[in-house]
Amino acid sequence: MDKEFRIIPENEPERQYYFIELAKKLREEKENETGRPLTYHVTTFGCQMNARDSEKLTGILEAIGYTCEEKEEEADFVIFNTCTIRDNADQKVYGRLGYLHGKKNRDRKRVIALCGCMMQEKSAVEKIKKSYPFVNIIFGTHNIYKLAELICSACQFEDTMVIDIQDGSNEIVEDIPSLRKYPFKSGVNIMFGCNNFCTYCIVPYVRGRERSREPEAVIREIEKLARDGVKEVMLLGQNVNSYGKGLLRNISFAELLKEVEKVPGIERIRFMTSHPKDLSDELIEVMSSSDKICRHLHLPLQSGSTRILERMNRRYTKEQYLELALKIREKIPDIAITTDIIIGFPGETAEDVDDTLDVIEKVRFDGAFTFIYSKRKNTPAEKMPDQVPRDLAQQQFDRVLSKVQETAREMAGKRTGKTEKVLVEEKSDHSEGFVSGRLSSNLVVHFRGDESLIGQIVNVRLDSCKNFYYIGERV
Repeated sequence: MDKEFRIIPENEPERQYYFIELAKKLREEKENETGRPLTYHVTTFGCQMNARDSEKLTGILEAIGYTCEEKEEEADFVIFNTCTIRDNADQKVYGRLGYLHGKKNRDRKRVIALCGCMMQEKSAVEKIKKSYPFVNIIFGTHNIYKLAELICSACQFEDTMVIDIQDGSNEIVEDIPSLRKYPFKSGVNIMFGCNNFCTYCIVPYVRGRERSREPEAVIREIEKLARDGVKEVMLLGQNVNSYGKGLLRNISFAELLKEVEKVPGIERIRFMTSHPKDLSDELIEVMSSSDKICRHLHLPLQSGSTRILERMNRRYTKEQYLELALKIREKIPDIAITTDIIIGFPGETAEDVDDTLDVIEKVRFDGAFTFIYSKRKNTPAEKMPDQVPRDLAQQQFDRVLSKVQETAREMAGKRTGKTEKVLVEEKSDHSEGFVSGRLSSNLVVHFRGDESLIGQIVNVRLDSCKNFYYIGERV
């Protein structure tokens, strides 16, 4: 190894950039051997938090000098950024690994890495070690910034699986390289982890306890994004409403939003996700008076039954949720409220589902992610009695899905004929010569236009509603 790489910095971010430079030299050596550029592909499973993590992984790989390859099976370096919220997410990863096994056999130099929430589960790591020993690198949710260091280790020990899993972390590493999917919008982590311990959820165990970023660091990142042409930011956290707890400076999420509003160039602000138990009147007031905060709130319900909510450890009742949601509707009449609903939770009856349907009817959700309960290992719900048979859960799921689709169609239809601002995101796959964008409410509209509009915010008349999207015309 060169002399310049013998003294390893102990502090971040100097340490990560040290290993980026070292990994860059190792890449150059391999490229000299192969006579071609080395490529990478990042496959993302799961939520917006994972999508943002993948942008950081991509940024590190680009800094090392890898070239993006659109086809996963053709890339020299493949990363699966995994999700473990439901079992089918795990199965997708195993299926992809099985497919890549043959590719790996034909090219032993190909590197396969796994990271993300699934890798924080010991049982998943053990299964990978036993059934997929060709995987080169395994790391978790707390050490994304160490990717370059892990690549260097994998190059040094080519026939050894490099595993680096941290059980938890209080550290927040700033200034990680990042490559955004869209030049005009970006996610921004404002906090990490979760303290809520819903009985069905694995997130607190794989993402760790809540840790808020310092507000100055958040604003500094957003200012940099704005200078780079970003118009819309989405503030990300497992429960953004609890932002600020544990910081030396006493600041609420609503106060942070006010600071973000002041950043020149930022025209739209979104956030995800809100826990109903922590959503304050202060936040509602800030949203209602803002010209920048989007008219969309994702407010997970999970169940409309107080009895089931208690078993889920959600810490609110049906009545409290209804009071909050209807207050938001009153204070912000044009807001779109979306939600999450779990059907088939242990002990749930048809009467409990009736309560859920009642909440849907009264709140009139603009959309919902509706799921059949999926057991997650090492969660309290896994061991609960009265597990609901799949066929019964499916029957209740169909009832709920039908009602959600009905209210979503009705709420979307109310906007027909109105002219609203649209952030144009991409060429439309709806029709040739059309582009697509999102309203403040997060609904999609397709309208005639060319690629020069992408990244711009324009006025569009919503001529017709097609259930969950619109066909419009630029005004």
